[in-house]
Amino acid sequence: MNGTAYFTHKDCWKHEMGAGHPECPERLDAIEDRLLITGVGDALDRREAPLASISDLELAHGRMLIASLRGLSDQLADEILAGGPTHAQIDPDTSMNVHTWTAALRAAGATLAATDAVLAGEVENAFCAVRPPGHHACRDKAMGFCYFNNIAVAAKYALERHGLKRVAIVDFDVHHGNGTEDIIRGDDRILMVSFFQHPYYPYTGAETQAANMVNLPVPAYTKGMDIRELIEMMWIPRLEEFKPEMIFISAGFDAHREDDLGQLGLTEQDYAWITMRLKDLAKRHARGRIVSSLEGGYNLGALARSVEAHIRVLADL
Repeated sequence: MNGTAYFTHKDCWKHEMGAGHPECPERLDAIEDRLLITGVGDALDRREAPLASISDLELAHGRMLIASLRGLSDQLADEILAGGPTHAQIDPDTSMNVHTWTAALRAAGATLAATDAVLAGEVENAFCAVRPPGHHACRDKAMGFCYFNNIAVAAKYALERHGLKRVAIVDFDVHHGNGTEDIIRGDDRILMVSFFQHPYYPYTGAETQAANMVNLPVPAYTKGMDIRELIEMMWIPRLEEFKPEMIFISAGFDAHREDDLGQLGLTEQDYAWITMRLKDLAKRHARGRIVSSLEGGYNLGALARSVEAHIRVLADL
């Protein structure tokens, strides 16, 4: 096995939602700089993210959503030529610029190409340093900085295009992955496990769960050791019982104690520990197969260090 692939694309830098927005291109700069300075980047198999096809997006999303985002992008391009606005608003926190459509196709395309590479045995696992993120994107709705659900698309792709029987989705972002839950709820081929701050945006996930979900809502100021204990008690037994053939990670790093978009108390060591537990599980049940994709993480220093810690474990560094 040839280690860890690292998927990204320059188009992911071109999507931006205006000055001062936390989900900014500088997030990818911070990660790249950190991997360069520490030498971790040298150990990775760097690959360009392709564009996802519409038919693959339709594994997780309705045609109307895809068509409306594409239409909005085209309309925006026309309006800019006529001296109109540079952004189209999706919700109070989320907008598109003229590059968003392509960036979103690259972000989903990265997870699909990573899935192909891992299942072909070219690499053991992969990390996708992409934006926009995906886990708030529902089947028929873009929201919360997200347009297409990169990880849900990839999980469905592994099942539908590669014929896998069981895959797991792990979400450790500070926010509940409501979009992922919307897409995979009730699909018994997919087990989703997550923890998230509650009550907090998007104010979901604590209500009655589907049988294929393990949601762990935790209060603000929960520390990393408490999260680890919950993972051992609640995630691991369900994952062991489920025996996933592949693990997909919605890797949000905004539960870090230095991140202002959440109030949880995780550190880089906690992310390394979580990754270690998942890698151990993947080795036993899934031939080590993991695809991880960036979600949140808005304190640039904490984000960069946390991604480094996550990748070090994935790549055995």
